Amino acid sequence: MMATIKEILPLLELYYPDNVTGGSLHIVLEDGNINDGSVEYCKRYAIESGDTSGQLIADALLGMTKTQRQKICYLWSRIGV
Repeated sequence: MMATIKEILPLLELYYPDNVTGGSLHIVLEDGNINDGSVEYCKRYAIESGDTSGQLIADALLGMTKTQRQKICYLWSRIGV
């Protein structure tokens, strides 16, 4: 199932306070590495780290297009502003 930006944004807003540098998803959210391999790497790292929220976000990102992922990275950068 393909996730929408509207669906994932609340997850990001909840994730941000404890993960201002992107947490398990740093290389995607902060560095903009939006390819499938990077998101899958982050998902594995989230699982290994017990980061359930990070895993859910990674799953949602895997169901998105690269254009949507780029927008998510932009929105992530605006959450703490």
